[in-house]
Amino acid sequence: MRVAMFGYQTWGHRTLQALLDSDHDVVLVVTHPKSEHAYEKIWSDSVADLAEEHGVPVLIRNRPDDDELFERLKEAAPDIIVANNWRTWIPPRIFDLPPRGTLNVHDSLLPKYAGFSPLIWALINGEPEVGVTAHMMNDELDAGDIVRQEAVPVGPTDTTTDLFHKTVDLIAPVTIGALDLIATGQTEFTKQDRSQASFFHKRSTEDIRMNWDWPAQDLERLVRAQSEPYPSAFTFHKGKRLEVLAAVVSEGRYGGTPGRIFYREGDGVVIVAGADARTGRNRGLAITRVRTEDGRELGATEYFTSMGGYLTSRP
Repeated sequence: MRVAMFGYQTWGHRTLQALLDSDHDVVLVVTHPKSEHAYEKIWSDSVADLAEEHGVPVLIRNRPDDDELFERLKEAAPDIIVANNWRTWIPPRIFDLPPRGTLNVHDSLLPKYAGFSPLIWALINGEPEVGVTAHMMNDELDAGDIVRQEAVPVGPTDTTTDLFHKTVDLIAPVTIGALDLIATGQTEFTKQDRSQASFFHKRSTEDIRMNWDWPAQDLERLVRAQSEPYPSAFTFHKGKRLEVLAAVVSEGRYGGTPGRIFYREGDGVVIVAGADARTGRNRGLAITRVRTEDGRELGATEYFTSMGGYLTSRP
């Protein structure tokens, strides 16, 4: 089939590479301009550069709603559009233009985790698996019929970085497998169960602030979710920002006030956690590695030279 591709960052780059390696013909690429947003500078392989290396025409747009793009798309006459990590709304006159419609590739197991940063949100929420879904686009975000979907398990120590590498390798088989199925003429696919749908917003600084009223298990997942190269989860110690780079749930149970710097356990320093920590039934969060405001990375036992005092959510 003749394919027009809309995409951005490494997700879009992997999708375009899969298309270029396939039997399908890429006739036009649309991508976003480079961004200075913290999360958009991560996994930032250039879709535009890859397209130009292969002689594919490229259009740079924030939004695909102008008449020039529409005319260029009509001239390219694709059988189908493939989109992956396109960051703004695609209007119906675009996604309905090709005779085979538009196939969107999303890095979650739809209908759950539509929207933004699905891997981070899924890890924070303790999901047992993540994956990639190829679905037909309609006028509701990430809600169209599923053509192909593949999952991978979330391991007990996996970070978002680990999950990125696991799921990005699914892009080629999911995308090309879906396209090959569509090319056979099939038009009936799996309806999404909208009662199971969830939609998540973009991540921001507020979303990585540690709240010591959370259970230690939730805080430990937050630290893993905000793994390098993502911005690290942070707290405050003596009024200064302290990034938590690594942590585990404590072996022992610790009671008291959430945020209390309490006890050395192995290579970590245990912080009391959980709104009901006073009961003494909770595990704590054993922090093992931190980064200070001036950029020094230290083991927790090196940084916390004495017990006592508190970590707080704000200065």
